[in-house]
Parts: sequence; structure tokens; C-alpha cells
Amino acid sequence: AKGYPMKLKHLSYALTLALVAAGSLQAKTVDITLTAKEVSLPIDNKGTMATTWTFDGQVPGPLVRVTEGDTVYVTLINDKANHNSHSIDMHASQEDVLTDFEPVSPGSVGKYTFVAKHPGVFFYHCGADPMIQHVARGMYGAILVEPKDSTMPKADREYVLVQSEQYPNPENVPEMMANKWSHVVFNGIPFRYDPVHDEAASKMLQAKPGELVRIYFVNAGPNEFSSFHPIAGIWESVYPSGNPKNVLHGMQSYVVGPGDAATFDIRSPKEGANAIVSHSLRQALTGAIAVLQFTNDADPAMGHGDNIIVR
Repeated sequence: AKGYPMKLKHLSYALTLALVAAGSLQAKTVDITLTAKEVSLPIDNKGTMATTWTFDGQVPGPLVRVTEGDTVYVTLINDKANHNSHSIDMHASQEDVLTDFEPVSPGSVGKYTFVAKHPGVFFYHCGADPMIQHVARGMYGAILVEPKDSTMPKADREYVLVQSEQYPNPENVPEMMANKWSHVVFNGIPFRYDPVHDEAASKMLQAKPGELVRIYFVNAGPNEFSSFHPIAGIWESVYPSGNPKNVLHGMQSYVVGPGDAATFDIRSPKEGANAIVSHSLRQALTGAIAVLQFTNDADPAMGHGDNIIVR
């Protein structure tokens, strides 16, 4: 009988070691390589081209997807054809801003490593000076840190929307500092998913009635707050910063500041459309509207794979 507590102690210790080992086995290393590219891209649905600063030649940059606990190796290549230094600031990381986020000159490579300790959806962006210009010209994206043990319901479809402002002259930093933007946009183009307000728009977000649609929303700014609202719908759940522990229910709108992000769940009981907007109407009516069409014949590819960011 005297040895029984000691046996329990040893058993508890063994179970603890097993749980730690299991957690270690689940975590993995992930290599993320992004290339800063200064390229010409369309800035509206008609195909007007402009010199844009990007990650991997896309606005927004690629969706980075890892799991809580992963060790993430970040490599930034600054294309030798570029004229400017660039950097990458991952909001999911905890680093030394002076060394890990330092600018990388054209033709050079920067690297750092972090452990993804907190689940959620986070902003990443260029932090080179002037940061406001690098973000305004397109150097931003989303990193999703998926929780190890999620309490969130499984989504039927997922979409990424990144809000930002367009400025008439991308060389005019004082105008950016004065907040003199011409459009507020989702995923780089005004009314990109809204053929109602721009007949040149060729795509919408799609889902079937009853499906749970999860929107990972990032506000790249660089200046404006977003009052994120689904016209003709209600957010079933909102997760500030995308963390499953931060959950709100039955929300009509939720404010996301510049450099912040949140996860939004929505479903429709019937066929029809919701218009996802920033409910600051000056923002919505200059471009921050995305139509989410609920139809029984929704394209099964939409909201999956390469169509999580609809390009």
C-alpha cells in the first residue's frame, strides 16, 4: 500500500512525457519562401496596368498556411531586377524588429525563424521604409495559423479577403500620409467581385445555401479601419484575430483596424446574394464590396485550393 502513491506518481510522469512527445510529433517544420517582385499588374477590372510592389508577383501575396506549434523558416528573396529594398513582417511571429525584419537589398536574401505559438489569421507585409508606401503599393498578405485542437466548426468553403487603399499616385508618400486615397478595395482591385457596381467584374464568391462559409479577413490599410458587414446576412460567428478562443456570435458588423485581422463565419438559409462590404460607405462605394452568391449550382471548386484567394 505504501508504494501505491509512488506508482501513481510514476504513471502521471509517464503520461506527461507521452503527451509532450505526441505534441512534438504533431509539430513540424515549414519552409516559406517569398520573392519580392516589382511588376506591372492590373489595378482595376478593365485591365489598367500599374507598377506594383508584390510578394511573388501577386496582390495579395500567397496565403501562408501553417499549424500552431510549427517551426516556420521564412526566406525573403529580393529579386535582383528590383529598384528598392524590401522586408517581410509576419504578425504571427515574435522577433527582433531590427534584425529579423531588416530590409533586404535587391539581389539579396533575408531569413528568420519563428514558432507559430498562437492560432489565428495574421497580416504579413513589407516593413521597409517608407512602410506606408510599400503596403499601399501591394506588399501584403495573410498567414493562417491553424489551431492544433480547434473548437471551430468545419467550414464548407473558405475565402481570403484583404482590404487596402489605392492611392492615385503611388510615388506620392505625402498624399498617403494625408490619407488621400481614391479607392478602398478587396484583394487589390475595386469591385473585384461585384458585377453590380462594375460590369467589368467577372467573378463573385460562391457557396450553396446552408453551407458554412469562412472568410479570413485582413485589413492591410495602411490607414483606414473597416466596419466589416454582410449586407442581407449576419455573421454567425466572428473570431477576432482568428483565434478560436475569441468568439462572438450573431454579429451584424465587426470593426477591424489597419494591420489587424479576424475570421468570419456566415451561411444563408436560401438562394440569393449577400454583399460583403466595409460599411463605411465612402469605402464601399469606391470599391470595398464583394458579392457572395448562394446558389444550389455553386461551382464546387470555389472556396477550395487555389480559389480560396479568388484571382
